[in-house]
This record gives sequence, C-alpha cells and structure tokens, in this order.
Amino acid sequence: MKDKHMSAKTVSFLQMKDGTQADYLLLDRSERDFARGLPDRILETLHRLDHSLEGYRVSRLEHSLQTATRAEADGADEEMIVAALIHDVGDELAPYNHAEIAAGILRPYVRPEVTWVVAQHSLFQSYYYVHHLGGDRNARDRFKGHRWFAVCADFCERWDQASFDPGYPTKPLGHFEPLVRRIFGRDAHDPRYVKAVAE
Repeated sequence: MKDKHMSAKTVSFLQMKDGTQADYLLLDRSERDFARGLPDRILETLHRLDHSLEGYRVSRLEHSLQTATRAEADGADEEMIVAALIHDVGDELAPYNHAEIAAGILRPYVRPEVTWVVAQHSLFQSYYYVHHLGGDRNARDRFKGHRWFAVCADFCERWDQASFDPGYPTKPLGHFEPLVRRIFGRDAHDPRYVKAVAE
C-alpha cells in the first residue's frame, strides 16, 4: 500500500540514516525553494506583532517600525536597519529569549556585528528598567571591552528604548519591504556578507 504522503517529490527513507544521495539532493532543492519565501514569512510575522503584547502605548509592530525608522534617520546601513526592524520578532514564540530568535534569523544574511547586537539587545535594553524590578541594570557590563559593546549600547539608547512614542513620524512596513526582500533574498552564508570572525 502506497503511503498517501509519497510522491515524486518525496524521499525514500523512513530514517535519515537510510537516505540516498538522490534523497538529499531532493531535500536540498526543496529547502532552497522554501527559503525563497523567507522575506514573505518575515513580513507576515511583523504584521502579527500589531496584535501581540499589550501595555505599551504602541504595538510591537509600531515599536519595530519606529526603531527601524530611527535607525534609518541616523544613517545606519541596510543590515542594521533590517536588524532594527526585526529585533523583536521572537516575542511571539519566545518572550523570554526573543533576542536569540531574531539573531538566529539574521545570522546567515548579515555581518556578525549585527547579529551580536541583536542577540545582546535584550540584556542591554534591561539597563533602562530592570532595577525597577529588583534586577541589576549594569548586567551588560560583563561585555565591557567587547568590540561591539558601544554599538549595542547605542542601538538601545538611540533606537530601541526610544521607540515607544505614538507621535513619532514612523514609516510604514511597506517602506521597509524592499529592504527585507534584499537582505533575506541573499544566499545564506554568502561570504560577501557573512564573515567568520571571532566574537
């Protein structure tokens, strides 16, 4: 009896260890085809932030757009602007480690500095509020001396912590869509954009 999920575009194995070269070539093509839809999925995820965490005076989408708008106004490069735009996309599924999710999405497409800033922004952002909850606002100081410490501190000071203002002239998502498509339309791990350097 033929499995209802079997087709010409389906691997032959039930366990990965039994896969053939043809199976893995098929999966590689399938993964590449699927990856081409990443910009659309990122834009859809950003749209969902318009109806997420409550309590702020702006939605999470508005906060993300405002952060990216401020980065752009400051003359940040495209990689840092897209990082500012998606830095909180992990809020939906990983509210206690959202920064790692956003950094993981960015890592195959941008330089390591940008990934590091996004991965650490949650810790650096806690400087502004965690002491009100009994935490150590200077926890970020464990990274003092790191070559990207000041970049992350500036990301939070100039853009992230400042972007909760409903009166700020924030650009719409459509403004940033071409940028999202350019950055996430790159070949993953392309050495022209992603350089292996020690962090």
